[in-house]
Amino acid sequence: MKRSLKNGTSGKNRIIVRGARQNNLKNISIDIPLNAMTVITGVSGSGKSSLAFDTLYAEGQRRYVATFSSYARQFLDRMDRPRVDAINGIPPAVAIDQTNPVRTSRSTVGTMTEIADHLKLLFSRAATLYCRECGKKVEEDTPESIYRNAVLLRDRDAAFNEILIAFPVTIPHNFSREELLGHLAAGGYTRIIGESDNRLDVVQDRVRLTPENRSRVIENLEAALKHGGGRLAILPVAAGTAPRKRISFSSGFHCAACDIHYGKATANHFSFNSPLGACERCRGFGRVIGIDEGLVVPDGSTSLRDGAIKPFRSPSYRECQDDLMRFARRRGIRTDVPWNTLTEDERRWVFSGEGSWEEGVWYGVNRFFDWLESRSYRMHVRVQLSRYRAYRRCPACGGSRLKPDAQLWRIGRGRGRTIHDVMLLPIDEACAFFSSLRLPPPFDEAAEIVLGEIRTRLRYLSEIGLGYLTLDRQSRTL
Repeated sequence: MKRSLKNGTSGKNRIIVRGARQNNLKNISIDIPLNAMTVITGVSGSGKSSLAFDTLYAEGQRRYVATFSSYARQFLDRMDRPRVDAINGIPPAVAIDQTNPVRTSRSTVGTMTEIADHLKLLFSRAATLYCRECGKKVEEDTPESIYRNAVLLRDRDAAFNEILIAFPVTIPHNFSREELLGHLAAGGYTRIIGESDNRLDVVQDRVRLTPENRSRVIENLEAALKHGGGRLAILPVAAGTAPRKRISFSSGFHCAACDIHYGKATANHFSFNSPLGACERCRGFGRVIGIDEGLVVPDGSTSLRDGAIKPFRSPSYRECQDDLMRFARRRGIRTDVPWNTLTEDERRWVFSGEGSWEEGVWYGVNRFFDWLESRSYRMHVRVQLSRYRAYRRCPACGGSRLKPDAQLWRIGRGRGRTIHDVMLLPIDEACAFFSSLRLPPPFDEAAEIVLGEIRTRLRYLSEIGLGYLTLDRQSRTL
């Protein structure tokens, strides 16, 4: 049955509001068509939210909840009737909250979509490690892989047909060299080919590289790895010549050339939300707060003499300005030209100085702020410091939020990309990268499942028009 309002109009095909007085609304009457998009605009405080949420949505939800039984209504949120003379034609309502629930800067597009979780699983299973010093690939060697490398060396150089297998032994602090040699001799190891202050290179065997000797070579490689703590070296030998330059191998993630040991990566090593992976300097936020040079020198057209260093203009720190002028004259730093025309070395001298104040040299702007930090228990000093502070990219991790070792693992063709490289890619480019990515054997089925999930999620984000976002972008900036 059609219900009429006081003025005789019905609510068919429209929402009719009469005398809305909720919050700051002043007796508003309005007709809103159904099955159409209606936008409410106005200056701040004009009552847009009061009409849309506190009147229309509140009444629509109230009427909808009223259709349930009394038992069901006790589990539902109930809204008070809005201050309005009459509303007709209003359907059940749904409202989308305007607020952004994200409060932490740790949340990114990658973490919200769970792509970051899949990336850390993929990198822990399928990434390749590169040495931080020499940049070469670091792999876990086995007797079989060492044998294959030795055969490749022989095939490239037909002059040599034998290899010398040796392993390192560190002299214990409670053993003398002679005692260690006696212990090795008792085990049948009597030949030493190299010696340093606290290490001996012991010969395991000298053997010809022929198919018939394959089992013997692998057995000797296994024994050398066992006695050498996972490390050994092979030295190619040509007939009638001395052994050639040693080639080192390791059964763990150890760069034999640089003698650097790396731990096996886990998923948490690639997570900035984990203590194992988060950068120790910025604690996984990617930014640190520090003194901003642009705030210290706000006007680059000002000279040092005229007060380019803003905190030194204060009467409280006039002595610092006098020190700067005195030491600058001794050093030959130009004080009568604009700051922007000073050389990089001159600017560095102003900020870094030459030493501490006790040394009788220019201490620098940075040490001045360090001195202020030591007095930050005073309120006015904290206020002073806040004027010159700003967030900047973490110098330890470069904004990656991860420890340096996490950036040594790469995935993809050639040298590939680090996990931070992937996070910096726009989603469209990341989608193309993972679409063409092929995992080399022998990666297990789980890595392929993770890769498939990453591709699916990236493809969906690209299809809905979010391909311009990067996975590293903070959620609260969206």
